[in-house]
Amino acid sequence: MIRKIKLYLIVSAMALSISSCLDKYPEDGIPAGEAIQTVDDVNQAVYGIYSAFKNKALYSGYLTLLPDLQADLAYAVNGYTNTYGNVWRWNILATNSEITAVYAGLYDVIGRCNFLLDNVDRVRENTTDDDKLDELETCCGEAYFARALAYSELIKMFCKAYESDDDAANELGVVLVSHYDTDEPMRRSSLKASYQFVLDDLDRAASNLKLKEDYSPSVDGAIYNSTYFNEYTVYALRARVALYMKDYEDAIKYSSKVIDSDYYILSSVNKEISSGVSYYDYMWAYDNSTEVIWKVGFTINSYGGALGQIFFNYDYSSMKPDYVPAAWVLNLYNNNDKRYESFFKTFRTGYDHGLSWPLLAKYFGNDTFYEQKILHVTMPKVFRLSEQYLIRAEAYAMKKVPEYGKAGKDITAIRTARYSSYGGSTTLTKDNALDVIESERVKELYMEGFRLTDLKRWHKGFERKPQSQTLTNGSSLKVEKDNPYFVWPIPQHELEAPGADIEPNESNK
Repeated sequence: MIRKIKLYLIVSAMALSISSCLDKYPEDGIPAGEAIQTVDDVNQAVYGIYSAFKNKALYSGYLTLLPDLQADLAYAVNGYTNTYGNVWRWNILATNSEITAVYAGLYDVIGRCNFLLDNVDRVRENTTDDDKLDELETCCGEAYFARALAYSELIKMFCKAYESDDDAANELGVVLVSHYDTDEPMRRSSLKASYQFVLDDLDRAASNLKLKEDYSPSVDGAIYNSTYFNEYTVYALRARVALYMKDYEDAIKYSSKVIDSDYYILSSVNKEISSGVSYYDYMWAYDNSTEVIWKVGFTINSYGGALGQIFFNYDYSSMKPDYVPAAWVLNLYNNNDKRYESFFKTFRTGYDHGLSWPLLAKYFGNDTFYEQKILHVTMPKVFRLSEQYLIRAEAYAMKKVPEYGKAGKDITAIRTARYSSYGGSTTLTKDNALDVIESERVKELYMEGFRLTDLKRWHKGFERKPQSQTLTNGSSLKVEKDNPYFVWPIPQHELEAPGADIEPNESNK
């Protein structure tokens, strides 16, 4: 069913100066007994959940950009606007407005999901039509998945890396709120319990969103490039979470479900969708691709942040980027790797110093939006097939008995789709596997929000060294592994909220 996304306000978590992100009764909230009475009301609540993901604090802005800017993938340019400057300089504070907004935005999603799930039983009891009952189950599946996704992102950014079940049982997780109207304590659960909550929600979502047994894309429609959740969206997140939990067997199991389904196909740089435009280029120019598992659905009249703004600041006459790609990243791509041409375009900037540098064209913006004079807006592609290959490759290489040959085949699959010519195979060994996989993750997932978490879970630091016309304060920076600021601080207002008993992170101190 194709749905129009509607904003259905349930939680106003952005009133940060007044209330906690976890407040259950905002002044503009809709009483539960009045808000959800019919199946149509439930559908409207689901629209609101999808709409919440458009928040510029999430995938179309801070949640995607900040982790990569904080790491080693980009440099601030002399003359920049200071957008995200504190994060880039590692001045990470519990009062940072962007980090606070990420926290609030994710709990907003969770609040909307809880509101729906707490009230759907009343509708179910008054529904007799089998098709409507099935529709309710689908809606619940979408809510379970959205809640799992939001919690997985909170864990990723505000918790330490998962090392083992025993270790995670003694590490801080997130505040788990499973009901909208509840007296649940505002206290952080363990990291193990937090991940288990995500896994339980994913199990429920998988059951409710399961495709029919005789599903056929040719008859029922393709599921790639979807703006809605389905069974395979669940598997994609399950694979990602399993990798972060070091559960390599599950990471292989669930990534394989996605890869082997044949519902998704890597977009090739060597196949043209129109003259001079490859399927891979088209994915970034029009946000449309056979390898997209789930994207945030923007329209001309309803969209979130502008991911490409800080990389161009184009005013129809010149470009004054706040950030440019790190030289070491640019040097990773070999001459046959067509991702370089898709991602980066060299321009002379409009600054007085006239820096010429490859700028991040990947996020220049959807051409349809550009035609409407909406600049630098790109639909966030939260799950892509290429990430599933990278997850599986890493899991094969890291499992108790490594399977380097299979890991190499997954890297080969990506490179075959991205290189103008890639002959033979990718040889991985104990000595090079993780280096190759890290390099491939940087090249494939550049500025998609993975780098900080990858360094954290790999226990790796990094060093920035000055490059042409980059800001002095921040260009020379060495961050050791396991630095406390790999874990974002809990927003200060959450720690101080009345009735809360939320423990801080090391980065809060």
